[in-house]
Amino acid sequence: MNIFYISLIVVAFVLNLLGLMRFIPMVLTIPMLFVTIYLYIFHVYHRKQFKGFQRIVND
Repeated sequence: MNIFYISLIVVAFVLNLLGLMRFIPMVLTIPMLFVTIYLYIFHVYHRKQFKGFQRIVND
């Protein structure tokens, strides 16, 4: 899954470079880059979150 997010960041970065060259509007590229970086950071920190101990149920 990390490869997916990293590839999204690379694509958004390339689109942002195209936006800096004024081929694509910057209004579209900057939020796209921000959202992809945010999703990657959220994914990395969310999967390492402590979710509590498993309860053992005795029947």
